[in-house]
Amino acid sequence: MRINPRVPRVRSQAIVGMLPVVLVLAAGNARAGDGPDTLLERAQQFAQQAILVDTHIDAPYRFSIAGEDVRSRTSGGEFDYVRAREGGLDVAFMSVYTPSSLEGTGLAGPKADSLIASIEHLAASAPDRFVVVRSVADVRREAGKGKVLMALGMENGSPIEGRLENVRRYYDLGVRYITVAHAKSNHLSDASYDPDRRWGGLSPFGRKVVEEMNRLGIMVDISHLTDSAAMQILRISKAPVIASHSSCRTFTPGFERNISDELIRAVAANGGVVQINFSAIFLDDAFRRQEEGETKEINEHLAHSGVRPGSKEAKHFAEEYRHEHPLPFPTVARVADHIDHVVMLAGIDHVGFGSDFDGAGDTFPLGLKDVSQYPNLIAELMRRGYGDETLRKICGGNLLRVWSAVERCAAPEGDVR
Repeated sequence: MRINPRVPRVRSQAIVGMLPVVLVLAAGNARAGDGPDTLLERAQQFAQQAILVDTHIDAPYRFSIAGEDVRSRTSGGEFDYVRAREGGLDVAFMSVYTPSSLEGTGLAGPKADSLIASIEHLAASAPDRFVVVRSVADVRREAGKGKVLMALGMENGSPIEGRLENVRRYYDLGVRYITVAHAKSNHLSDASYDPDRRWGGLSPFGRKVVEEMNRLGIMVDISHLTDSAAMQILRISKAPVIASHSSCRTFTPGFERNISDELIRAVAANGGVVQINFSAIFLDDAFRRQEEGETKEINEHLAHSGVRPGSKEAKHFAEEYRHEHPLPFPTVARVADHIDHVVMLAGIDHVGFGSDFDGAGDTFPLGLKDVSQYPNLIAELMRRGYGDETLRKICGGNLLRVWSAVERCAAPEGDVR
């Protein structure tokens, strides 16, 4: 997801409930006498030892357009090398995001190309800190060397621009998943935010693109799609699919951008994985509704007052408004609730992390504000009884299993590298 960065807000603590996990999890992780500090220490150690994968980080716009140097610690945003290593992040899928407004303009492809080039440039400029990976074998070889491994995920299929050969072109450039559409329906698929459902799911060309992704070894991402489009992909795809950054709709009724229980089960039946989005907009209905309401009121005030959006005066008003109306930020426990829910519905093999860091503004829960804080979530899962084996799956093992299956699906064509 991409939204405009938010000004800092006063954050209020929210007490959230926790869903019980009815499955039998590995025992012996949350030992008697373990206090919060001990659990956190163990979680920090675990994060450094396990292969931790996050399938959606929007940092490329920060270092390619805003010019932020993420090779060192940065004061803004949620991602940089130092904080990533503090949090134990091994594999960061960098979002190659193209706005829906570029659909059909001929500019989506060049935008994607420039972002890919910026990711490659970052890796080349700091080879001791970053490396671009294109396969599970690359991940296995490079993990544990103190680097952040950057994989490429294309958010929005608009850069394909109606030419099937472009799917191969982006595979050759390193793209390993494609989110078929984004905020608006495109030439491939309907999108969940767009009331114009021109295709009733996938377009005829979109079906061919899914088949080509299977043939080449690119993971198909159903985040941002309508339920109809997602279900059609699940029927077409010969390989497991992913939801790269979506949470559970049961916590946000009516919010189609999240994944329904039916879709969670269908993704699991396909062998795929739901990567939980950390943004509170996706996690908590009270937060989402209040955030939508405040944005509407701020915009209406600016329009009535004739204040230009983005101006210093507009930012000052928004800051004052949000100071007086603090949002009910959930805690890291709410992310664990969503993980519990997927485990309860589909099993331990079908859930992982897809944070949306650097793509959702100041909407992340208390205790999970940036890439340095994955251990807080791991500690919460430990507290709930998840053992080391199950945690390794959630942190990255499940995603790597799916990626491997997608590679095997392509293997008969000789396209796996």
